Amino acid sequence: MAHAKECLSARWPLPFWKMSGAGNDFVLIDHRGAFVAARDMAEFARLVCRPKFGVGADGLIFIERSEEADFQWRFFNADGSEAEMCGNGARCAARFAFMQGIAAAHMRFLTRAGLIEASVDETLVTVSLTPATDLVLNRRLQVTDRPHVVHSVNTGVPHAVLFVEDLAGTDVCSLGRALRFHEAFGPKGTNVNFVALADDGLHIRSYERGVEDETFACGTGAVAAALIAVQLGLSSPPVRISTTGGAQLDILFTEKGGERLPALRLRGSAHVIYRGELTPEALA
Repeated sequence: MAHAKECLSARWPLPFWKMSGAGNDFVLIDHRGAFVAARDMAEFARLVCRPKFGVGADGLIFIERSEEADFQWRFFNADGSEAEMCGNGARCAARFAFMQGIAAAHMRFLTRAGLIEASVDETLVTVSLTPATDLVLNRRLQVTDRPHVVHSVNTGVPHAVLFVEDLAGTDVCSLGRALRFHEAFGPKGTNVNFVALADDGLHIRSYERGVEDETFACGTGAVAAALIAVQLGLSSPPVRISTTGGAQLDILFTEKGGERLPALRLRGSAHVIYRGELTPEALA
């Protein structure tokens, strides 16, 4: 990171925001005046996202200029891997852009998954996701010496979904890690979501690749779970999902004709936790 430190030297201290979307926490940086070299972004994100030594977060978002939309982002997971999309991160990015005067309350921004539309109403943010693809239902996979019925879909990033009866008793880390690296989802792997049916909607626990652990929420995972539940006849739209962190997310459907999958929107709160300044020692 010597180069990143040098190119940042004129920028210290570096302003940042810490935000949370349903328990997913992110560092957001206004990078419209680019100062971190593209080759250094992954390592910069990894160092800043470290708990105890850095700010600590599930991911880091660079907000950049765009000629096609209000802005574009570069999103990095806590391990420095770059992700195509993140639903809760997208909601935080939209509120950040609105509060910073980068975009109006109704906006469009570019991700590696495609163009995202968003609307901000105080702390409530709704994002329209890119079309879901690669839907596979009722696949039986051998995982941890047992067969499991696994459903999968790409809602901007790939997700596996398993319906379980005892959500609290599910070993999310062990089973999630085994599925995340399963050959059926190679070579990039998948996020893994465990879902239980309840009177108030769906309850979910998620193992996220890039974080390589259970997180308090996963926006695209919630959308994947809702879509698959509706496809299986286990739920009807709109779908409300309760996350591990206690937050609730609403997945809204726009019906499509024929065999096309419905367009999906994710709605939930996005909160500013604090604003701060990074020093060079964050990269130590």
